[in-house]
Amino acid sequence: MPEAPELSAEQRAGALAMATAARSARAQARADLKSGRISLSQLLERAGSDSQLAAMRVSALLAALPGYGKVRAAALLADLRIAESRRVRGLGPHQRAALLQRIEQTAQSRS
Repeated sequence: MPEAPELSAEQRAGALAMATAARSARAQARADLKSGRISLSQLLERAGSDSQLAAMRVSALLAALPGYGKVRAAALLADLRIAESRRVRGLGPHQRAALLQRIEQTAQSRS
């Protein structure tokens, strides 16, 4: 197994700060989604230009939707044939469209 590169204290601190910022950005996006401040389509659009959001797992994103949890998100991904390990940046256009369509249908049926 290859060894990790040697980092200076400044490089390590910078990497830790970047990782913390990325986790905070993803947590804020999930909170915004859960509270309804943004929609799934808006978040996916934002992820196109934000690499921190693009690195989020689709399963975590779906679990943050109101009315969804880990089990319902996993079932939806399985039904759409999207791997649970898929990240937002890895969604193809057809997968993205199918996901948005299914979420909208579910939201309309609950209303």
